[in-house]
Amino acid sequence: MTDRYEKGMETRRAVLGDAHVDRAEAAKTPLDEAFQTLITEGAWGTVWSGDGISRRERSMLTLALLAACGNFDEIPMHIRATARTGATKQDVIETFQHVAIYAGVPKANHALKLAKATYAEMESGGADTDGNRKGGSGDDV
Repeated sequence: MTDRYEKGMETRRAVLGDAHVDRAEAAKTPLDEAFQTLITEGAWGTVWSGDGISRRERSMLTLALLAACGNFDEIPMHIRATARTGATKQDVIETFQHVAIYAGVPKANHALKLAKATYAEMESGGADTDGNRKGGSGDDV
């Protein structure tokens, strides 16, 4: 493996948690192995590992971009990651307000709905910050 892959895996585990990454690694097949390497090196080993902005800021940017582009499936995973990145609920609210103005109210509304449900699940003990549900393995790979 490359140094960038190793750094990416370290950062990915720090942001998403060991349980999440372990599930993703266990689910990896020859079909998606190259893709998993690409995101580990590119997203996690380059973008998320950079020192130009904080992980808190990266969380907020990621959530805004996911919502603005309508990529809602990864929002719960990145809401859970805020427990590790330092982005607060208020940061998330502010982020989605920007999405409402610059990308559309329906997208921000749906993202906020997902955030509320994810925070409620985390706070009720129904899932930990890795997305592990009681009696289940979580919803993100």
